[in-house]
Amino acid sequence: MRTKIFALLLCALGTTLWAEDHTRFVNPFIGTQTDSTGALSGSTFPGASVPLGMVQLSPETENYVTWDPCSGYDYDRDSIYGFTHTHLSGTGCTDLFDVSLMPVSWEVKSQELSKGNFGQRFSHQQEGAEPGYYWVQLQESGVKVELSATKHAGIHRYTFPEGKPQTVILDMDRSTYRGDAYYTGRRAYDIIQAQIRQVDKKTIEGYRIITGWAKLRKVYFRAEFSRPIASRLLMDGRDQRGKSDVVNGRSLRAALTFAPDGGRELTVKVTISPVDITGAQRNMKAEAQSWDFDTYKKAAHDVWEQELSCIDIEATDEQKTIFYTGLYHLLLQPNTMSDADGRYIDTNYEVKRMPRGQDYHSTFSLWDTFRAAHPLYALIAPDKAAQFVRDMVLHHKTYGYLPIWDLWGQDNYCMIGNHAIPVLSYAILADLPGINVEEAYRAMVQSSARNHRNSPFEIWEHYGYMPENLQGTSVSITLEQAFDDWCVAAVAKKLGRTAEYERFLTRSEFYRNLFDPSIGFFRPKNDKGEWIEPFDPLSYKEPSFIEGNAWQYMWFVPQNPQGLIELLGGTKGFLKKLDENFSLTATSGEVNGNASGFIGQYAHGNEPSHHTVYLYNFAGKPQRTQELVEQVRSEFYRASPCGYAGNDDCGQMSAWYVFSALGFYPFNAGSAEYVIGTPLFTKATMHMAGGKDFVISAPNKTPERVHVKSVKLNGAPLKDLRLTHQQIAAGGTLDFVMSK
Repeated sequence: MRTKIFALLLCALGTTLWAEDHTRFVNPFIGTQTDSTGALSGSTFPGASVPLGMVQLSPETENYVTWDPCSGYDYDRDSIYGFTHTHLSGTGCTDLFDVSLMPVSWEVKSQELSKGNFGQRFSHQQEGAEPGYYWVQLQESGVKVELSATKHAGIHRYTFPEGKPQTVILDMDRSTYRGDAYYTGRRAYDIIQAQIRQVDKKTIEGYRIITGWAKLRKVYFRAEFSRPIASRLLMDGRDQRGKSDVVNGRSLRAALTFAPDGGRELTVKVTISPVDITGAQRNMKAEAQSWDFDTYKKAAHDVWEQELSCIDIEATDEQKTIFYTGLYHLLLQPNTMSDADGRYIDTNYEVKRMPRGQDYHSTFSLWDTFRAAHPLYALIAPDKAAQFVRDMVLHHKTYGYLPIWDLWGQDNYCMIGNHAIPVLSYAILADLPGINVEEAYRAMVQSSARNHRNSPFEIWEHYGYMPENLQGTSVSITLEQAFDDWCVAAVAKKLGRTAEYERFLTRSEFYRNLFDPSIGFFRPKNDKGEWIEPFDPLSYKEPSFIEGNAWQYMWFVPQNPQGLIELLGGTKGFLKKLDENFSLTATSGEVNGNASGFIGQYAHGNEPSHHTVYLYNFAGKPQRTQELVEQVRSEFYRASPCGYAGNDDCGQMSAWYVFSALGFYPFNAGSAEYVIGTPLFTKATMHMAGGKDFVISAPNKTPERVHVKSVKLNGAPLKDLRLTHQQIAAGGTLDFVMSK
């Protein structure tokens, strides 16, 4: 009897002691490399951050950061030029790279400091990363660099060689160079003004104001060192400031020297603020009082473990690595843009304050992330998803319409459509708690009625399409705007706004007006209703499309797939065209740089294609959807540095995998509904808000069993192979029986 009791106690103890650590399956290097064919890249970074952190502290592998990779880190490079505190993950455009530090083990003279090149070689054998922690051994100096982070602070620990000089380079002149600017020296982004000031023996403060992809961006910092600064060298370009304790200008650098007799280790704490120096000081007081580096490292690990444990899966280690790295990349952004005291800068550059307990966020790559990333936030982190909606509504109040692409609190207006609208429609249709439905709906309507860049709504409603001679990228905008209008109509219907429902439902069908039945494609017209010639559906240079060709945009009618089937002559014609989409490998001229991960004309490396594999569900051939989902999962996602088939785009590429591995996908991302695909795992458990679990079970799943024989929700056959947000959030079981 005692043996049995001991065994039970040991089992219970083992459950506690050996509970799975989800962070060990995260590989931050996934997405940092492009393979030899150029087909797989992610533009991610391996550095230290916490979920949604303002600080994302990572190395730069280029002295002049260009647009490839946009994250500043290329796995195939062998030198590091600095460690900066802000980054973008997986984007196709670049910005940030603020407050660069670089330790060296020699005395730095003014001539060397003015050149600003402190690149040091490294090897991947002496480099590592995990959630919230990064380390590397720098070869020229022999310094070991370790990085960790809090929401507003970057924590550095440098271990210098015994007896060597100890110098830290602070570079406020690092920014982005575009294209040939690398060779011509032409800076893409302009530093308007900057300052470096020593305020006491251990503290440096400063700021820079810079304009680029994000307009008029202000970054203030406070850096505290664990030992006194023995000497300093401050410079503006080639102009040395002698013994001055402050330097102002546009090309600022400092060399800070520390006495080696104080020990080999030097810890540096850096906080940043978009508001003012006071914000950086308060962020330091709120988050970075300790000098124990390992305390920060453990705290970052623990918060990542808490976030990643929202889903448990039964899978191989390789599958877990791809899956949990995807969740990790999803949760790197949007980024906190308010200080610890709640203050932030709104779109009018005025200081505002968030309610207690709320953060304000930026980095909304909405053309990408509305498709799957935001639905995933709504399921696994509904409190965060509700906050994102509140943030977008605040943006609307000062800017006049919802964000297009929001960076550092400002709209850079990258891409087309207004895809905050489907994010808000999902939240309202899903009954997501914590949002003001009336405010959100008004923001949707006004953003769909006020003329602004790429959105001349008077033209839209007058012609029933965007004429190419009046609005560029007209076909892409017509298709995407029609989808956004459906989202407004769906919410209007839910709220009983009949007139607005009818208006926007009519607009949601405008895509039909650019369909040419004689060739079976959407194509551009002018304002006289004439087809524009010549027209090549394979070409990526057609000005009426953005980041794709007519084949890839052929399928963007997620609000009405049955309407698309009708346009193509019914199910038979639709299936013939869809089959051709996945088999036609012909090209016409140069392929767009954003298009990669091809299956025929399907390009998984860019977002317009992401829902297309699920279209077969609507034409009675779900087995073909299941085969294609498996093909994309296995061919375009890897547990290696070249692990993505295109830019991760702030987690969208990752979110596609997470959903498609679980067995369902938000085909119409604004509807708060999902279509069934095929599960990758024998079991997955989503831990929903309120302590409820949604269990996805496929006990007979094997690599050979890709097809779904049957699927039941809570024991009842699932109708139409569809799920709602509410059904998943309520908890329950989704049971698959798989077949060869």
